[in-house]
Amino acid sequence: MNPTYWRIWSSLFVALTLSNCSAEADPCDTLRDPEPRIIACTQVINSGKWTGRNQAINYTNRGNGYREKGDVDRAIADFDEAIQIDPEHVMAFNNRGAAYNAKGDRDRAIADFNEAIRINPKFAMAFINRGAAYGDQGYIERAIADYDQAIRLDPKAAIAFYNRGNVYRDNGDIDRAIADYSEAIRINPKHVMAFNNRGLAYIDKGDSDRAIADYDQAIRLDPRTAIAFSNRGAAYRSKGDLDRAIADYDEAIRIDPKNAMAFNNRGNAYSGKCEFDRAIADYNEAVRLDPKYARAIHNRAIAYKAKGDLDRAVADYNEAIRLDPKDVINNQELR
Repeated sequence: MNPTYWRIWSSLFVALTLSNCSAEADPCDTLRDPEPRIIACTQVINSGKWTGRNQAINYTNRGNGYREKGDVDRAIADFDEAIQIDPEHVMAFNNRGAAYNAKGDRDRAIADFNEAIRINPKFAMAFINRGAAYGDQGYIERAIADYDQAIRLDPKAAIAFYNRGNVYRDNGDIDRAIADYSEAIRINPKHVMAFNNRGLAYIDKGDSDRAIADYDQAIRLDPRTAIAFSNRGAAYRSKGDLDRAIADYDEAIRIDPKNAMAFNNRGNAYSGKCEFDRAIADYNEAVRLDPKYARAIHNRAIAYKAKGDLDRAVADYNEAIRLDPKDVINNQELR
C-alpha cells in the first residue's frame, strides 16, 4: 500500500501595489479573482496613465491573473513585457520563473530565480522557488541549501519548512521531515498540506494513529481536501478497518471523481473484503482515468486471479510489467 503524497512545490506569486498617492485602491492590484483582475489590469495598462516601474507592475499583476487562470503562456508574455519595461523588476523575474516551472521548463525557471536573487539577495521567495525547481530536477542538496537560506532570511516562511520537509521525506530522512512539517504547522496552524504530509511521514514510521490524527486535522481545516480522505483511508486500511477505509475513499471520490488513486485504493479495500467484482470495477475506473496506472492494472490482475479468471489475470500482469517493470517486479503484492 502506498498512501498518496501530494507534492506541492509552492511557486509563489505576489500582487504588487502601484506607487501612487491616490487614496483609492487600484483594482489591478487589489482584486483577488483572476478574471476581474485581468480586466482591470488591461484597462489600467491601456489607460496611458502609467509608465516605467508602475506600468511594469500592471503587467506583472495581469500576468499573475493569467497564471491563476492556468493560461501560463499569456502570463509569461506579460512578465516578459514587465521585464522589458523595467529590467530590474525582481517580482517579474520571480513570477516568470514560477510560470516556467509550472510548464516544466526548470532551466528557464532557475535562470529567472537566479536573476531575481541577483537583484535582491534578500528575497526569500526566490530562494524558495529556486529550491522547488532544483528539487524537481533531483538536485537535493541545492534544493535544501535554498530552503535553508530562505529560512535564514525569513524564519516565519512556513512554505520553506514545508517544502524542505518534502525533500527530506523524499530522501528517507523522516525525522527531519516531521520536524519541518511541525515547524510549518507551528508558524501556520491552518497549513492543510503540512498536516497531510506529516501524516504520510508518520505512516512511513509505522505510526498509523498519529497519521490519522493529522489527516483528521487536515480534513477539519478543509473538508474538501480529497487527498486527506484518501490518505486517511489508506491508514485505516493498514489497521485492518476496511469499512472506515472505504468510507474515506468514497468521500475522496465524491470530492474528486477523477482521483484515479482513490479508486485504486478503494479497490484494494474491496479486495481485502473479498468483494472482487467491486474491486475490479474500481480498478477499471482507475485505469480509465489513468491508462498508464501500472499499479491499478497489477491489482486488477490479482483480483482476476482470485476469481479464477487466469487469462485476464495474465493479460493484466503482462501489461503492468510492460508499463512499469521495476514497480511490479519489486512489489509482487502491491496491495
